[in-house]
Order: sequence, then C-alpha cells, then structure tokens
Amino acid sequence: MTKVFIDGSAGTTGLRIRERLSARKDIALLTLPDEKRKDPAARAERFAEADVAFLCLPDDAAREAVGLIGDAKTVVIDTSTAHRVSPDWTYGFAELAGQREKIAKAKRIANPGCHASGFVSLVAPLVSAGLLDKDASLACFSLTGYSGGGKKMIAEYEDPANAARLQAPRIYGLSQTHKHLPEMQLIAGLTHPPIFAPIVSSFYAGMAVTVELPSELLKGTRSDVIDLYRTVYRGPIVSWSGAADADGLLSAGVFAGRDDMEISVFGNDERILLVSRFDNLGKGASGAAIQNMNIALGLPETTGLVLG
Repeated sequence: MTKVFIDGSAGTTGLRIRERLSARKDIALLTLPDEKRKDPAARAERFAEADVAFLCLPDDAAREAVGLIGDAKTVVIDTSTAHRVSPDWTYGFAELAGQREKIAKAKRIANPGCHASGFVSLVAPLVSAGLLDKDASLACFSLTGYSGGGKKMIAEYEDPANAARLQAPRIYGLSQTHKHLPEMQLIAGLTHPPIFAPIVSSFYAGMAVTVELPSELLKGTRSDVIDLYRTVYRGPIVSWSGAADADGLLSAGVFAGRDDMEISVFGNDERILLVSRFDNLGKGASGAAIQNMNIALGLPETTGLVLG
C-alpha cells in the first residue's frame, strides 16, 4: 500500500487530490491533526513516512517544505509555482516528448500551472517540430472558472451580494507579469514570453486557453498543425478533437469535474486559433498531480482519474 501525505490539504487543489485518492484502495492517506498542520517537526515526520508527498502550498511554504523533506527518497509533487522552472525538478506535463519517461524516474516533480498547461500543450509541440520558430511573438488569452483563485475568490464569487459586480468576465494579469509566464516561455521553448490575457468569469471550474497564430509565423500550414496534434495527442488524457460544441461555439466549462484535456484548431489558413480545453482543477492542477504520481509509481496513469 502506497503511503501519501498531502501538505496543504485544505486548499482547493489539496481537497480535490484528497477526494480522488480517498476512493482508492491502493493508497493510505497520512494525516496530521489540525493543531499540528503547521508544526515543522510533525510535518517532517510525515514526509519521511510517505512514499509520495503532494505540496499544495503557497510558493514560500513549498520551498520550506522541501527543506523539511531533505534527502528523503519520497516522491515530491509540488503544485505551487516554486519549482516549475528549476533545473533540479522535472516538469510534470507527461504528454510532452520524452517527459513521461523523465517523470517515471523523478523524485521531485513540479506540477504545471493551469494556464501554462493549456499554452504549453499547444505551443511546445510546434516549436519542437520546427513548425514555429522559438523567437515567435505570440498572444494568448485564457478563460477560467473562479475556483482557480482559491478559497478567497470562491467566497467572493459565491457571495450573493457580489452577483451584479461579478457577473461579467474580468481580465487580470494586466501588468504582463503573471506567475505562469516563466514556465510558459521555458517549457514551450520560446525565447520570450507571450502577451498573455487571463480572464476569470462567473463559473466554478473549466478553462479554455487560446493561442492566436497568424500564418506568417507558421513554418508550414494549418493542416500540418492538425496532423501534428493528431499524432501527439492520442489520449487517453490529452486528445485531439478539432470540433466545436453542438451549437458551433466553445464553452470553457464543458470539462468541469474531469481530468482530461481536448486540443483543437480553428480559424482558417491565414488566421489560426489553437485551443486547449480542460478543468483548471483537473488536468490544470489535481488531475495532473495524480497522473504524475501514477507514472512515478509505475501505475497506469489514468488510475483514479475522471475521464470523459
């Protein structure tokens, strides 16, 4: 039986991981009483006992937790931003070329950010295949449910007193210093980050990330992009679709509650839209974390995941 400790299990990502793992008979969840959740000695003891530890903490707290773990052989999966561009950590997006094999051998795995997952899934294969130059200047917008903002934002959106103020989508990250930008640039293989507009709206969970791709930036054709995605993304977690919803539109919420991701291409030969849809708490957070744990343990990677 695999022993798992979730440090920071009270947050949205930690709660979703606990929910997924508590239903599994191959996992024993290690816990701490509430009064010891922030006790360094008690946490260090749990880290040493665990086969796998999930860090569902703010960045500084995650770095502190790594110090408590030390040289222990525990597989650590950090869901914070703290280690995503660190050369000593393995980036946990298994569908990238060669990445699944690296995750299988890793003891320190940095779980991707939600917006970054969508961007990287669309851009990294194009750069790797030579269809997009690493110097390309890209623009990306990402529509997300409010659960990605954590407990404070969830409470804000679910307070009836705020209904009128929050009913329309809101653009944030206006300074172009969003915390996901470093990994979006590095993991996609770009020399500079994209212009990025994240947008939060009044639905709980789901995400649609769109990259605008003018034909003059593409070293190939729209059909080449589609063929590449069809080859790279064959499931079972990330799959090519290419289809809009039944009404011809695209909803950012259709993957809510699920752990898979859909890749599509729209537009025309001159102006191309690349779209990745998933749950910001699923493949964008806890689903990816559990997938990474499964790979690191040598298990079927879909074990315990909710797929469409």
